[in-house]
Amino acid sequence: MAKNDRVRNIGIAAHIDAGKTTVSERFLYYSGKIHQIGEVHDGEAKTDWMEQEQERGITITAAAVNFDWNKHEIRLIDTPGHVDFTIEVERSLRVLDGAIIVFCAVGGVEPQSETVWGQADKFNVPRLIFVNKMDRVGADFNKVVAEVRERLGAVAIPIQLPMGAESEFEGAIDLVAMKALIDSGDPKDPVTVGDIPAAMKDAADEAREALLEGVSDVDDAIAEKFLGGEEISDGELQEAIRQACISCRAVPVLCGTALRNKGVRPLLDAVIRYLPSPLEVPPITGVDPEDTTKEVVREPKDSEPLAALLFKVAMDDGRKVVFLRIFSGVLTPGMEVLNVRTGKKEKVARLFETHANKRQRIDKAGAGMIVTATGLKTATTGDTLCDPKHPIMLERIDTYEPVISTAIEPETNAEKDKLDFAIGKLVEEDPTFVVREDEDTGQTIISGMGELHLEIMVERLRREYKVNPRVGKPQVVYREAVTSDAVGEAEFERELKDTALYGNVSCKVAPRERGAGSTFEVRVPGADEIPEVFVEAALQGLRDAAQSGPSGYPLEDVAVTLTKMSYREEAQPSLGLRAAASEAFRKAARDANPIKLEPIMEVEITTPEESLGAIIGDLNQRAGHILDVGARGNKSIVQAKVPLANMFGYSTKVRTISSGRAEFSMRFAAYDSL
Repeated sequence: MAKNDRVRNIGIAAHIDAGKTTVSERFLYYSGKIHQIGEVHDGEAKTDWMEQEQERGITITAAAVNFDWNKHEIRLIDTPGHVDFTIEVERSLRVLDGAIIVFCAVGGVEPQSETVWGQADKFNVPRLIFVNKMDRVGADFNKVVAEVRERLGAVAIPIQLPMGAESEFEGAIDLVAMKALIDSGDPKDPVTVGDIPAAMKDAADEAREALLEGVSDVDDAIAEKFLGGEEISDGELQEAIRQACISCRAVPVLCGTALRNKGVRPLLDAVIRYLPSPLEVPPITGVDPEDTTKEVVREPKDSEPLAALLFKVAMDDGRKVVFLRIFSGVLTPGMEVLNVRTGKKEKVARLFETHANKRQRIDKAGAGMIVTATGLKTATTGDTLCDPKHPIMLERIDTYEPVISTAIEPETNAEKDKLDFAIGKLVEEDPTFVVREDEDTGQTIISGMGELHLEIMVERLRREYKVNPRVGKPQVVYREAVTSDAVGEAEFERELKDTALYGNVSCKVAPRERGAGSTFEVRVPGADEIPEVFVEAALQGLRDAAQSGPSGYPLEDVAVTLTKMSYREEAQPSLGLRAAASEAFRKAARDANPIKLEPIMEVEITTPEESLGAIIGDLNQRAGHILDVGARGNKSIVQAKVPLANMFGYSTKVRTISSGRAEFSMRFAAYDSL
């Protein structure tokens, strides 16, 4: 086991088809972890181990692998690029110390790239940029760097200069050491380090000057020397870049073509050189579970009390396996840990290091390690596991609300229990996969992040759990909002056996900005003289009723004000006020001109120019709102917002109208009415 200063916990993330998994596969090959390169398009990449990943050529689940490079241990998570599986990226970045964001040299900053970048920003993850596919027609390194700066607002600092592009791409010039790094393309050949070709000397000097300027903007010591015309050593420059990267003040940019085996080994060197070890990231901060106003800090040391975050659950032949990032302390098999969410203690049965779908047992795991464990029966995604004598609660992992649903039922009544069991296991694995029973029809409804998400889940039911359910057509998950102010008043009076119930409540509802959330406040004359328990009962009645709108869909972005309440001391005020408040809210909501909100998707289509008119015409038919039409190389780029309900089956349609030459990506934008 490597010392923590020689460990890098990193992830690879990007837009779909930018080449993340291909980069991961080269990492494993060059490190000696595997002896034959498996290609994504052949379904043989080691980190794409699920059958569906191999068949579709996409990454669905985040896969963890460990390997050594230059006397360092690298723990790598390869994440999905498809928007339907964005939770896999979210929970991986939550526990990683650094990331490589891969951009296609032709596609540049694409929609899912922006999502991934925002997730890395959210967790303050230091990152490197790898501009991949430099061998493709239309590859443009400088354009990608410009897009990263403009669209992502990042301080992108190229530390390499490409040597050629498209079919002429040979390698890159290292702008720190001012040496040429040339790859032959044969993975067995070493990287040739040599002098900069005379034809590129001026361009290299100019790029080096730009690098020094960029680093000067984020490092005072380098700025002082640069402005004073003093010599800056390679070591000083490298350390300045490293500190700027670790503190997220700048992002070093490299280039290559992973499929052609060029630029990957210098990228591995950059991971060690510029991304932080577990010792260099800030101590993890949580709160005391008994007093959430009290901050608790844990240094990344084995000597500290245990603090670990469970960031992923997986099923292996029906057995529950959990993925843990240990931020402090040591975890051993048989050890008793506290699950802060449940308040109960659990025992870890076994610990493993993971390589894709293969695991190796280990005797202990220390601070900075990412491991899998068995035996934790009630633990789930986002749970904090800690030393029972030194409790700490870490920030939970955000989940995403599903936007699409479908009915599912067993083929025969005999299979119902088997189906329910299997769905329960998938729900435990994936927080964005939700199941409920429709109160009106009694049907089981599954919900997820998109058509592909639900399709994969149904396939997993069939393959892994051997159930063959009947599945309905996908349905959009709607919500509601109010569009005007309204007042409602209700009186509740009832006799239950020997008990009288009474309450009278008035409330006002008003719309809030989309995405602002709902608020509840009290503006009752003389509220200070009313027992707090009665006021809280009325507020609870309003909160309960505000869970759904007049049409039964979840209600959001509404301001609710309790304006009047009266009760009788002898008539169970709490129950009476709660019931009256619920009815008052329902009356007000009905009169506040409620509207139905639907999930609106941001869609980006890359198409040959000759298909542009047909693409736009089809989007208009789908009630799409065209945001922008631009160009990227010899292709047209259409950006639009379209209701999700109108996008079912779009992948087939877009292929048909473009003769298979157009591509599209789609991500959730907001709930709204178009």
